[in-house]
Amino acid sequence: MKSDMKTLIKKFNDEKGLTFFEVMLAMTITGFVTAAIFQLYITQHQHYLIQDDITEIQQNARASIDQLAKTVRMAGYDIPDGVAAIKAYNTNSDTVILTYRENNCQGVLLNNMGSSSAPMQCNGSVACFTAGQWVYIFHPDSGGGEYVQLSSVDNGSNTLNHASDPLSKAYTKDAEIVILKEVKYYIDATTAPNNPRLMVQNKGQAPIIFADNIVDLQFQYKMKNGMTLDVPPLSENVREVIISLKGRSKDPNVEDKNNPYRFRTFNTTVSVRNLVS
Repeated sequence: MKSDMKTLIKKFNDEKGLTFFEVMLAMTITGFVTAAIFQLYITQHQHYLIQDDITEIQQNARASIDQLAKTVRMAGYDIPDGVAAIKAYNTNSDTVILTYRENNCQGVLLNNMGSSSAPMQCNGSVACFTAGQWVYIFHPDSGGGEYVQLSSVDNGSNTLNHASDPLSKAYTKDAEIVILKEVKYYIDATTAPNNPRLMVQNKGQAPIIFADNIVDLQFQYKMKNGMTLDVPPLSENVREVIISLKGRSKDPNVEDKNNPYRFRTFNTTVSVRNLVS
């Protein structure tokens, strides 16, 4: 028994512990491995954020150019003579105003207006009109007209009032009143310089943000004579609209830290069928 105990004690005495150098070496290796894993995580996380940002800007840009194309296709639909379907501005970035008739709502004057601010009594229902709405009044034989904002609608007497917004003249019997959609698209790079935005504005309303981080918008117009222009002299001669839209997303891997962005440009060509006679 005593012999066995001595043998066990001797065995334990022969066992050696870790030296300080071995402990430090193990801690150093562990630190390197941990740092490498952490750096890998940071890199992967950055790539995920970049990819997520790229995906978002691609979605914004695609949605923007799809909406622009849809509105361009509508330009000129059932508008009165003398109304420009497309108003182009070769600015930097470009601006465009597109006009079309959105629905069949229409009123026809029952009598001559007594003055430019007189109520517009129609020969049929005016239930499709609403107070505060912008409408376009014109005489089919004159080829001219103007926008006016309705102050109230009297369905009982089929009358449209605009007392707070007089017309330029008193219109005569049979003048027509319709609802035209006039939509303006442009880039706002001044309100928030670090976040340029694609803006959309309906006539008489405040502009609203359609998409963030849209840095450039360009239009070109292919005319019926085959020429491609930045600004068409007559919108009725436009046959195709070429749209180029550029979006951006942040990219920390870009060397220029003053401009750390990745850019994506989307292009499309839209036929303006409503202007083809």
